[in-house]
Amino acid sequence: MIRATAAMTSHLLDEAPAILERIGVTAVLADAVEPAGPLIAQKLNLPYAIATTGLPLLGEPDVPPPFLGWRYRSDRWGRFRNEGGYAVTDLLMRPITRVVQTRRRQWGFEEGAAPRVQVTQCPRGLDYPRRCLPSTFLYGSPWRAEDLHEPELPSDGPPLVFCSLGTLQGSRRALFATMAQACAAIGARAVIGHGGGLSRDEESTLPGDPLVRAFWPQTAVLRRCSAAVLHGGFNTVLDALAAGVPIVALPIGFEQPATAARIVRLGAGRTLSPRWLSPRTLANALREVIDQPSYARAARGIAAEIAAGAGAAGAANAITAALASPS
Repeated sequence: MIRATAAMTSHLLDEAPAILERIGVTAVLADAVEPAGPLIAQKLNLPYAIATTGLPLLGEPDVPPPFLGWRYRSDRWGRFRNEGGYAVTDLLMRPITRVVQTRRRQWGFEEGAAPRVQVTQCPRGLDYPRRCLPSTFLYGSPWRAEDLHEPELPSDGPPLVFCSLGTLQGSRRALFATMAQACAAIGARAVIGHGGGLSRDEESTLPGDPLVRAFWPQTAVLRRCSAAVLHGGFNTVLDALAAGVPIVALPIGFEQPATAARIVRLGAGRTLSPRWLSPRTLANALREVIDQPSYARAARGIAAEIAAGAGAAGAANAITAALASPS
């Protein structure tokens, strides 16, 4: 994936400046995970802003790299551990940084100007404490449209548990079967969204009488659920927390372990390894987050922060104002 990202960055640096100049672009909005954006803005002498859809990617001594499930530690050992984590991160990211550094030398640039603003849909309460954020960094709330569709769910019966592995991991039938069995074991019913990863036959053989679809109106379904079992994808986690629903996270990759660690620190859920996960282990975790009020209370705390946030409109207004202001 790192090699593929490096190739994409190289392609953007080759093609984007001429195209953007031709169509008269006056500013750049770059995703935080795409390092070509700031360099392209520098090449065209344009102001730019950064948008972060997941956890903030800015490193600092007390905060682990944003794809590791390490807990927050601000003591000497924590900082030593984090320093090692960032060193390994820099080593792994060399294919990408090499592309950017080579192009910077070719274009004769030193380090460029800072972004006018950096916005994220991550609520402040979900992130680890930070001491070194620039003044231009803004926490936010989900950039999601409200889903007003009423889901086709039973109005009575056992409690519902939303189960999702996102759109990239939805073919893991065995993991969905474990979720369905665990829900049945605690007297709940799984509501499974597999993102098109399962066939009709695979859907029909899942145990525990789950409600199964490729896609559900997710935000509306979560409002009807007592808990959620999620892989830790950021948008789905935000949807669950916005509904005040406690989470059992089963992080698989990418930033999911780091997101899961923050859910645990917040007190809004548990995290388990999906490797060798048993229905019994998952059932015990689900029973805990449903029966102990502190989990839902913590989730509702973040829900209140999300509800008070300005969402996509607030992020767009901040970006527009920053890019329109004099440098």
